[in-house]
Amino acid sequence: MPLTFGINTFLWASPFRTKDLSWFDKAKEIGYDLVEIPIEGEKDLDYAKAAEAYRRLGLKSSICAVMGAGRDPSHPDADIQKGAISYMKHCIDAAVTMKSVAVVGPLYAAVGRQWQATAAQREKDLSRCAKNLRVIAKYAEDKGVILALEPLNRFETSFINLTEQALELVKRVDSPSVKLMMDTFHANIEEKSLGKAIELAGKLMVHVHANENDRGTPGTGNVAWSEVAAALKKIKYSGPLVIESFSTSVKEIARAAAVWRPLAPSADELATKGLAFLRKLMA
Repeated sequence: MPLTFGINTFLWASPFRTKDLSWFDKAKEIGYDLVEIPIEGEKDLDYAKAAEAYRRLGLKSSICAVMGAGRDPSHPDADIQKGAISYMKHCIDAAVTMKSVAVVGPLYAAVGRQWQATAAQREKDLSRCAKNLRVIAKYAEDKGVILALEPLNRFETSFINLTEQALELVKRVDSPSVKLMMDTFHANIEEKSLGKAIELAGKLMVHVHANENDRGTPGTGNVAWSEVAAALKKIKYSGPLVIESFSTSVKEIARAAAVWRPLAPSADELATKGLAFLRKLMA
């Protein structure tokens, strides 16, 4: 199967609302096959209207889960665990409506929550998280939706930083609906080898955020792209390659992602040149 090249709407709008669906036309015009929507608020977007826009333009869909403080399946507080389950079920339902290829992201903890854990404490956290993810995974399985866990860098979580750690959690959940993804921005910080991490994930790798080390235009920084491409080809990867970047004009997400300067002359240039680089890389 041919690869799918996608763009995350964080580049243009946050939160992404129904009024922002015209950005789909821009993505199609540039040449993308898929548009990925982060679900920040549960009432921001009319999913039926989004589904119609996807259908009209012949675009594929994926959903990026936004794991905030009240959405954390590994948190000791039972109410926060319930918030995570409720939110992820909402994302799964949205995925059904929009025919999304997957719900992706750091589905194991709230972004920004960091804690020093002993081996015994980490075991408790993993067990608690796996228990809650099994509930979510069963819901996803019944709906025919894939979930892809995304390791983050150490500055955004202390829990799952490596593909190896994510694999341990996937094995504990033990659901055909729970897979892995890689974000090359995060992995470039944490992994000793991007290629070996991809090979370790193997067939469980179903989604890739193809991002530069500064979250700018892919191909303009120090990510080992040739290694990434070789490993993806070795595992016969056929899923999406999605650029997830951010604009300083979207103040709230720029602050959350620590984007303090423009990452490219314009968002459109980043999207256009980034896509051209990835298509050439994977040809």
